[in-house]
Amino acid sequence: MNTSSRKLCAALDGSDRDWIVSMAATLAPHVGWLKVGLEAFTAHGPGLVQELAAGGANVFLDLKLHDIPNTVRRAAANCASIGAGMFNVHASGGSAMLRAAREGAREGAKNEPPVVLAVTVLTSLDRVALDELGVERDPQELVVRWARMAQDAGLDGVVASAREAAAIRAACGPGFTIVTPGIRPAWAASDDQRRIVTPAAAIASGADILVIGRPITRADEPAAAARRILEEMAGSL
Repeated sequence: MNTSSRKLCAALDGSDRDWIVSMAATLAPHVGWLKVGLEAFTAHGPGLVQELAAGGANVFLDLKLHDIPNTVRRAAANCASIGAGMFNVHASGGSAMLRAAREGAREGAKNEPPVVLAVTVLTSLDRVALDELGVERDPQELVVRWARMAQDAGLDGVVASAREAAAIRAACGPGFTIVTPGIRPAWAASDDQRRIVTPAAAIASGADILVIGRPITRADEPAAAARRILEEMAGSL
């Protein structure tokens, strides 16, 4: 698998198990990660993650854990034990919760502990949405603040918009993983994402892993769509 392939994560967002498993088989040769999100997990549970992981896929379990530290620690251990290679928690849960997630991941891992990421500001939220929530900060300022907190808590990286990737890299240095959703090729619709970036721009800004869903999975030929995105990414590496 080439460098750009390792940087691409296909989001298997759906409820139909047959579709998810079939799409995973189609895309696994082309991408480095397969994302199982809240919709798929609530429909099919840990068994789906175990099945994909047993087939050799690197599974990004996107549940965005957010609870009291002890609950998150136990849930994080479960994420590790079912074979997730990477999972995330909400940075807004605070540093104690982030440290608990890291500890749980190590406790539950059968071999190498999974990558633990902190979700900063969702890509569906812009300044207007943050103001509505009573968060009187610019999105980039908030993202960088939470990224530093996650790094201090011992997490491996963050989930953030590629628009903030350069600022995160400057604040947290090399070796801190930046996973970016909200990626849309110029030829794809933006759907419900607001702070979106093209694959080439995301790579150029310093993102490590790009999470892309509908432009790949809803394409007439998903594998061809993935290859088209990989070509665009390769031009920025």
